[in-house]
Amino acid sequence: MLTTRYVTGSPNWIDLGTPDIDGAASFYGELFGWRFQPGGPEVGGYGLFRLDGRTAAGGMRTTPEQGPPSWTVYFQTPDADTTARAAEQARGSVTVQPTDVQDLGRMAILADRAGVSFGLWQPGGNKGLEVVQEPGSLCWVELYTADVPASAAFYHSVLGLETYGADFAGGTYTTFHPAGESEDAMFGGVVPLAGAPGEEEAYWLPYFEVTDPDATVARARELGGTVRLPATDVPSVGRLARLGDPYGARFAVIRSEPRQD
Repeated sequence: MLTTRYVTGSPNWIDLGTPDIDGAASFYGELFGWRFQPGGPEVGGYGLFRLDGRTAAGGMRTTPEQGPPSWTVYFQTPDADTTARAAEQARGSVTVQPTDVQDLGRMAILADRAGVSFGLWQPGGNKGLEVVQEPGSLCWVELYTADVPASAAFYHSVLGLETYGADFAGGTYTTFHPAGESEDAMFGGVVPLAGAPGEEEAYWLPYFEVTDPDATVARARELGGTVRLPATDVPSVGRLARLGDPYGARFAVIRSEPRQD
């Protein structure tokens, strides 16, 4: 389960790149109850989405040259430079070289061998997101990929992530958890593109917990978002939907079922 007890390899940050940060702040504010706290010029306008006073995500305005609107998932590392070199050795690439962010930490943007973008966060003064698992916050991440074994091998070699095959209706769902942790520490899964209708390219998808997926889907549509997968019940998992914000950034929402012992 995703927690704020971050360890090496666990997701510890997410942020949104969008052409209209004010419009995005309004959309997610209506959807999740977030308030956007813009940063100053020293951080390029990068700001924080806050949920009841706690940081739930980051966000900033981006240009077309920086890529399409999207959410980026960051993983904890004790040494961003070493992890970036490991990604290159594993046939991935470094999009943004490791860089200090004041005294808050050190970040980098990488791509796996399939070209999927993800981030690294080496904590300094900022240890990571302050709220997860609660309604309106990150609760799961999912990798869509054409080659599950190759992706699992890449993230194992770069971040030490271990996989577990969970029995699932119609087959097995591959999950990720940090090295040295039990399967109970799983924080995400891997989905083959061939078995995911409507998904045509590899990417990381963040899930946000909500209390009423159907109401969230309806509200997202009213606010100009798109519904990529209507609210659907998944046995032993919960009720989920895949959405897009008004600018095209993809995300999912879920009302998780309580975990069974």
